[in-house]
Amino acid sequence: MKVFSGNANRPLALKIVQSLGIELGKSEIRKFADGEISVKYNENIRGTDVFIIQPTCPPADYIMELVLMIDAAKRASAKRITAVIPYFGYARQDRKDQPRVALSAKLVANLISTAGADRVLTMDLHSASIQGFFDIPFDHLYSSTIFLKTIRAAKLKNLVVVAPDIGSSKRARAYANRLKGELALVDKKRSGPNQVETITLIGEVKGKDVIMVDDMIDTAGTLCKAARHLSDSGARRIIAACTHPILSNPAVERLEESKISKIIVSDTLLIPEAKKRDFIKIVTSADLFAEAIKRIHKEKSISSLFEE
Repeated sequence: MKVFSGNANRPLALKIVQSLGIELGKSEIRKFADGEISVKYNENIRGTDVFIIQPTCPPADYIMELVLMIDAAKRASAKRITAVIPYFGYARQDRKDQPRVALSAKLVANLISTAGADRVLTMDLHSASIQGFFDIPFDHLYSSTIFLKTIRAAKLKNLVVVAPDIGSSKRARAYANRLKGELALVDKKRSGPNQVETITLIGEVKGKDVIMVDDMIDTAGTLCKAARHLSDSGARRIIAACTHPILSNPAVERLEESKISKIIVSDTLLIPEAKKRDFIKIVTSADLFAEAIKRIHKEKSISSLFEE
């Protein structure tokens, strides 16, 4: 088994290999003067079980790095290639909800499969149905495994788990079951991308501690508006647990001014130092990914990781 990394999140890759007790594989990613990407493995990988760690977050260069690393590994006669994608980007366009639009999630899935990946490992997809876009084995990890300890340590009282939109309801229900709390739902109507027009609360939060769960924080507009609505509805304390901290501008400024007291995120994406704040608690996903990689290599069950 050998583990390699692109440039999207090398700190996470280093934590994963440290947890595995091995060294990060030697590879070289260069750019020509015009920006074209060149990939090379600097060690023999013939007959090896290769794992390539690379979130497919913007810029799009990171997707190209991933597919080129997969192609290079295939041409170097790797025995099996697993694309480890902590954050699966371009996942929000997973269905044709308007005329003349692209299905970016399906396109990225095709790119990864065509490049030569034999397996995919990721965490908290924006839509679980994206797994069906792949014709190769697909392992889906859940951040609740690493978030629950931090949430329980907060000692929330009269807990209500809130889904900030319909798409997050299944995730919120899973949290509510494991935390033995109630479930509420925020129904939102969008007027455009990253824009929310109206918000309706389904459930009771008055005098209760609330935790909102979602797969990502982008501009934080939806999250902050939902938090204000919950606060206006009588919520006592509001915490958010969101797996992927995209934190596009002006997310951090909005969160600072919001009714949310703490944000729990994972390290699937690299947060720039300028965007780190005391109220943003980063929980590492390295040990979970390392255990999943180990189990894939040894042909053991992944689903048993989520049994309590």
